[in-house]
Amino acid sequence: MTDQKNLRLAVLIDADNVPRDSLKAAMEEIAIYGTPTIKRIYGDWTSPNIGGWKQSLLENAVTPIQQYGYTTGKNSTDSAMIIDAMDILYAGQCDGFVLVSSDSDFTRLAIRLREAGKYVIGMGEKKTPNAFIVACDKFIYIEVLRGKYKNVAAPAKAKKKTDTAKKTDSAKAAVEKPPRAADKQLPDKFVPDEIEQLIADSIADIADEEGFADLSNLGNLLIKKQPAFDPRNYGFGKLSNMLRTLPRFEVIVRPTADPNVMPIYIRDVEA
Repeated sequence: MTDQKNLRLAVLIDADNVPRDSLKAAMEEIAIYGTPTIKRIYGDWTSPNIGGWKQSLLENAVTPIQQYGYTTGKNSTDSAMIIDAMDILYAGQCDGFVLVSSDSDFTRLAIRLREAGKYVIGMGEKKTPNAFIVACDKFIYIEVLRGKYKNVAAPAKAKKKTDTAKKTDSAKAAVEKPPRAADKQLPDKFVPDEIEQLIADSIADIADEEGFADLSNLGNLLIKKQPAFDPRNYGFGKLSNMLRTLPRFEVIVRPTADPNVMPIYIRDVEA
């Protein structure tokens, strides 16, 4: 297969099962994995339920595909998207597919595309059934993308607080009691025990005689075992940063003859 970073990708989007405000973030994420040569979105564009997509589609050069709902309660969009995917597969136009949906109906499609040797990326919300997630080579949660690409700038029309309002807020803050420990939520950066164990087991699978595993190989193995694995799900931008916060793992850098190449290795100190 073509180098993963140079993959020609067909991006197929289910408009009925994807939030409209996530399109730009999804397209920027897809660019990390390859070049989206085909970009199509499927839905009944006469329906008011998926109205408002026009501007997002124009900004991201995504082609809308009209699919009427022939029968009430039946989703014909799925069938149109599946047929197009198979046409693209047999035409040999792409190296991989990105299926953007939270619908488990695309599980068999993902399996079939992988059987044909294509790299399959899934994108959907956290409500996506696990069957579809594990059918993909990699699965990315849309909620994670929203956090990464969220525009934190305040709206231009927002009014600044007056000095009086600021003083009032300061006074309120001074008398407010600190939150009780029971009221505190989990930290933004939190790694579940089962994920820590998954990492430890994966290190054991590929470790050298000294117990160290190459970080790149470890990351690839984790995704193969659990396609939805992503350090961003737990508040970390990179796997290495996440591992450095976990006392169970030792992270080292091994110098090479090339000063620009500094491979990272991980060891389970409890092994």
